[in-house]
Amino acid sequence: MPKLSHAHWSSKLTFILAATGSAVGLGNIWKFPYMVGESGGAAFVLVYLLCIALIGLPILVAEWLVGRRGQENPINSMAELARSSGRSKGWVMVGISGVLGAFLILSFYSVIGGWSLSYTLSSVTGGFTGQDADAIGGLFNGMLGSPGQLLLWHSVFMLLVIGIVARGVTKGLEGAVRTLMPALGVLLLVLVGYGMTTGHFGEALSYLFNPDWTKLTGEVVLSALGHAFFTLSLGMGIMMAYGSYLGEEVNLLKTARTVVIMDTVIALGAGLAIFPIVFANGLDLNSGPGLIFVTLPLAFGNMTGGMLLGLMFFLLLTFAALTSAISLLEPVVEFVEERTPLSRVSATVVAGIATWALGIAALLSFNVWGDVLFFGLNVFDLLDKLTSKFLLPLTGLGAILFVAWRLDKEGVRRELGLEGFSASLWNVVTRYVAPLGVLVVFVSSL
Repeated sequence: MPKLSHAHWSSKLTFILAATGSAVGLGNIWKFPYMVGESGGAAFVLVYLLCIALIGLPILVAEWLVGRRGQENPINSMAELARSSGRSKGWVMVGISGVLGAFLILSFYSVIGGWSLSYTLSSVTGGFTGQDADAIGGLFNGMLGSPGQLLLWHSVFMLLVIGIVARGVTKGLEGAVRTLMPALGVLLLVLVGYGMTTGHFGEALSYLFNPDWTKLTGEVVLSALGHAFFTLSLGMGIMMAYGSYLGEEVNLLKTARTVVIMDTVIALGAGLAIFPIVFANGLDLNSGPGLIFVTLPLAFGNMTGGMLLGLMFFLLLTFAALTSAISLLEPVVEFVEERTPLSRVSATVVAGIATWALGIAALLSFNVWGDVLFFGLNVFDLLDKLTSKFLLPLTGLGAILFVAWRLDKEGVRRELGLEGFSASLWNVVTRYVAPLGVLVVFVSSL
């Protein structure tokens, strides 16, 4: 089959917005701020940034580099680079596991994205207004217990994702991130502004940024290490796919630094938006996803202006979910489009329907298939564990090992503009430090 004329990002800015949008997901809005506050504030942030510099950033650059050199989907790119470098065909498994990981993750991620859409509507219709804790908890449990309701919102969310991705790189991905990322930023700023009026903003600042070195245990360092890997959408084929749309003029190292900074700033901003509300209402911090879907709706339902604030917050959450979801579908679509006669639209529909169908199995695990277990896990948890504990770390490890040990070292240095000390540092970090870090994440998660 002749090689397709490959699409390219129209500008470096749109690529940065797309990569940042992929990195900023649901976990950034609740998990990272919570991790910071519980794990030593600024002390944790410094350890996290060190882990990002030594593990996340090198692997991000390596995945972009593979994509840009291959100019095709992750599987084809890995196969072509292995062939042209005279390496084993087995390296194609790195691309296969990345695309498979993205497909599996989106299937259950879309279910959670559907929750966010549902709560956005509930915010508009006053579903939280005047409700007590039992009623808000009942709302969430009622949604999980209703296959029809979960299917409706999962389907709506996937239709949005399919509609965006089907339009291609320029009109679809770029058009979405140009709208969604600035909107996300504005919503976040408004919510942080509201946080400043609660009388508890100083408490939130202290919680997030006051360094407490006594909390930096080995377990905390491991969690920083793990989040540094997972937060940048590594190991999912996404960054290889996005890299395949890059031109030679983009400096990969500088661009990666920008994406890392933006991702971290948005995550910390989410903390400054959420925690003043939590502290002002005496809510439970240690409630994981329940903080978003039970604890905060209780606060929104019983505060002045809560309907508007709730709407803005769940729009923020939905935008974050959408920018991540379109990036998850992209490597799957790119593969189908380049390996079959299907057009972009047809490839997106096929990939989207397959993902949607697997998502149905995931959402049914909350209700009618609750007793259907594989290795002691329901379908939703099985997909989560399989991807986060196995596919993602192993894909990221494979990508960094291939770039560091199997590609032409001098060619990589020239492509990244490295020389002298920076070249030596890159060599040490990519050959030894980053792979060891991912192995630690992999082993500790088991």
